[in-house]
Amino acid sequence: MDQQEEQASQGGAEAQRFEVCDIARIMQAIPHRYPFLLVDRMVDVRLGESAVGIKNVTINEPFFQGHFPSHPVMPGVLIVEAMAQTSGVLVVETLGERARGKLVYFMSIENCKFRRPVGPGDQLRITVTKERQRGNVWKFNCVARVEGVTVAEAVVTAMIVGV
Repeated sequence: MDQQEEQASQGGAEAQRFEVCDIARIMQAIPHRYPFLLVDRMVDVRLGESAVGIKNVTINEPFFQGHFPSHPVMPGVLIVEAMAQTSGVLVVETLGERARGKLVYFMSIENCKFRRPVGPGDQLRITVTKERQRGNVWKFNCVARVEGVTVAEAVVTAMIVGV
């Protein structure tokens, strides 16, 4: 294990930090693709600790055709999926080469709350913070905000597995 991986796995104040994870890097980390890739960019990434995922919500999203045509609202389950995808990218980036050829599966959701609707023109900023990691199971506290206002929150658990 190199120093970067050791620091990241320990999750201490020494964890590596980088500013941006662009869409190409996100697509290398997780297998999701349009129309189900729900993270456009990640910022303030602290390996083994936390990250902020960004989803730019536009009227062109396919779910707005039916949810709801006269008052478009992003489905809450897709906000939760964006939380899970942001968490998954953080896991893969933290593990680096150890994650090659593996997938991160969403296992559970706890204490999920939706505070206000998300619609076209909103920028969803999803903060995920590692609560704990045991073996290949990771648990994250997630908060989604629009313009600094909390719109949803949840605790998600994920497992990284070989395929």
